[in-house]
Amino acid sequence: MNSSWVRQMADLDLLVAQVNDTAIAKGIDEGPPMLMTESSFLSLGPHGFHRIVYFEWGRPDNGNVLVCVHGLTRRGRDFDTLAEALADHYRVVCVDLPGRGQSDWLPIAGDYQPTTYVQDMAALLARLGVERVDWLGVSLGGLLGMMLAAQPKTPIRKLVLDDVGAYIGLPALQRIASFVGADPSFDELGQLEAHLRDVCAPYGPLTDEQWGHVARYGSRRDDATGKWKLHYDPSIAEPFKEGFSEPAAIWPVWDLISCPVLLLRGMESDVLTKETADEMLTRGPKTDLVEFAGVGHAPMLMDDEQIRPVRKWLSA
Repeated sequence: MNSSWVRQMADLDLLVAQVNDTAIAKGIDEGPPMLMTESSFLSLGPHGFHRIVYFEWGRPDNGNVLVCVHGLTRRGRDFDTLAEALADHYRVVCVDLPGRGQSDWLPIAGDYQPTTYVQDMAALLARLGVERVDWLGVSLGGLLGMMLAAQPKTPIRKLVLDDVGAYIGLPALQRIASFVGADPSFDELGQLEAHLRDVCAPYGPLTDEQWGHVARYGSRRDDATGKWKLHYDPSIAEPFKEGFSEPAAIWPVWDLISCPVLLLRGMESDVLTKETADEMLTRGPKTDLVEFAGVGHAPMLMDDEQIRPVRKWLSA
């Protein structure tokens, strides 16, 4: 397999790395009914330390912890609605991976690799101070969850995979590579939102308020030009685009997972096809499948129809 991403996903010897971390925290009062807090820690990458920012909902002393990890070009604030809905039962932790949102950009583009992300997530788990967590990952976040769940003595108790599985076909990878890292600029935030509505149309029929949330937290103001840009470092695309001459298949990782899995799938998804989902139900861990009509890659978990089955499964 030519993709360095796929090779690293399968290299289980590199998956677990924990570093001593330094943390700061500040409270952000979002008003009733829940309090969100923002925290950060230092994680060690191949070329030095970088700061990782994460957001927490619910009681900080709650031993039931749900870690939510976003997809390739998104960020932790995508989970605001889901986190608020689950905060009565969970301490919900939503992270910005490096190069996204409020976390540091990495100095070397080649460091935006699964091994770096897994090391960051291992440091996050150590930072949280709990022995066990449940994990919800969208796309890339789901792949990272699979990699961690496949490890001996994994701390992951339950795993929710949002529109990602053990096989991703080449056309889907090429579609994503076609827009990641394009780095457009916009005079107005509304123009950036219109761009996201087009590129991210597979998210499905989001409301105007939901699209506004996606745009508001998926954007940044460029200090030099004053223009609106996408929130992430365009360099995340460089290692992602390298060598996709074959599909991404990580069935050996899937087969090592022993915790229960909830598999969410947009019925129009090209990333998690029906064929892949069906095969995942016949091998590997005990898996339940929930599909959403009218949605592609990936369900955003911003409405009750999509949140309800997640809450029910996690509470079982």
